[in-house]
Amino acid sequence: MDRQAKAVVCREWGQPVQVETITVGGPKRDEITIKIAACGVCHSDLSATTGKIPYPPPLVLGHEAAGVVVEVGEGVTDFKEGDHVVSSFISMCGKCRQCVRGRPVLCENARKAMFNLPDGTVRTRDASGEPLNVFGACGVMAEFATLHVDNCVKVDDTVPMQNAALVSCAVMTGVGAVFNTARLEPGSRAAVFGIGGVGLNAIQGCVTAGAEMIVAVDNNPRKLEMAKEFGATHTVNINEVEDAAKAVKKLTGGVDYAFECVGAGPVVEQAYKSLGRGGTAVVVGVADPKDKTSLTTLSLPADERTLKGSWLGSARPQHDFPRILGLYKAGKLKLDELVTRTYPIEEAAQAFDDMVAGKNARGVIVFETPVA
Repeated sequence: MDRQAKAVVCREWGQPVQVETITVGGPKRDEITIKIAACGVCHSDLSATTGKIPYPPPLVLGHEAAGVVVEVGEGVTDFKEGDHVVSSFISMCGKCRQCVRGRPVLCENARKAMFNLPDGTVRTRDASGEPLNVFGACGVMAEFATLHVDNCVKVDDTVPMQNAALVSCAVMTGVGAVFNTARLEPGSRAAVFGIGGVGLNAIQGCVTAGAEMIVAVDNNPRKLEMAKEFGATHTVNINEVEDAAKAVKKLTGGVDYAFECVGAGPVVEQAYKSLGRGGTAVVVGVADPKDKTSLTTLSLPADERTLKGSWLGSARPQHDFPRILGLYKAGKLKLDELVTRTYPIEEAAQAFDDMVAGKNARGVIVFETPVA
């Protein structure tokens, strides 16, 4: 069935987001409709509004959400009405070389569902009946959303929705970069460059993995204080030092692992330069497609350094999302503390402004629509 829903829409790159009433169509084969309870406001959503991530408008934003299944389509057996689920913007075919070797984030067919569902269509229409694209096959910054089952993960219904939502992007990206991509070893020394929602989770991933020294690097004193609350042992304010990489090396002697959580070539260079011999730098941030990074090539073989990327924490969503929530329930990861402020959907523009101003660890839009 069709449902009316308020949604946050990007109509034009470079313009403020709008809240519109849209129509969300019911699920087709292998799809489910979700009543969204909470949706995190992520920098990637912002990047879609500026064109840095070039999803074509008009676009329903949102990829980091949790909700309750209210309708299932033909052929769906793994979900039923009432299940709690989180969204996943990773589309996976399950058949390509990367999927079958356990690397669904690198699915060779994922680009077919960047701003639509895997079948190439959408279930979202505006008030004029025109189709609306959806961020990352999700478009979950809305009261309802219809997703393919591969873009949904069933989760424990005892976890608060606003916490569960964050696992689908910020937490998975940061913690996964530590656990899955870097595979940080206990006793290691680490540095995290960029202390937003992802950077904070990289920090607590380092804590959980047993790092003995964790240096948080940023230009925002408020964020550096947050970093300490999440487990950073040292901080470096780049506005107070001439060279952030040298400041990190002075503290640590050179880190074993550096995590770049900004998405900027110069920051990648700083992260790489902060490494000790044999160190690994992991690029987590989403950079502009034209951005470039310059390195001293000889340092790669001479110091046996490694530079690698991490997309959504190298996640296997159906396995890793419940695993992370298990760590939260065991008291080993902070999720409650990540939610700095919640917003009704009518204040979506304010939530984006606050994110840009660096006020929140994570802002979350919460929905009050009754299940129907």
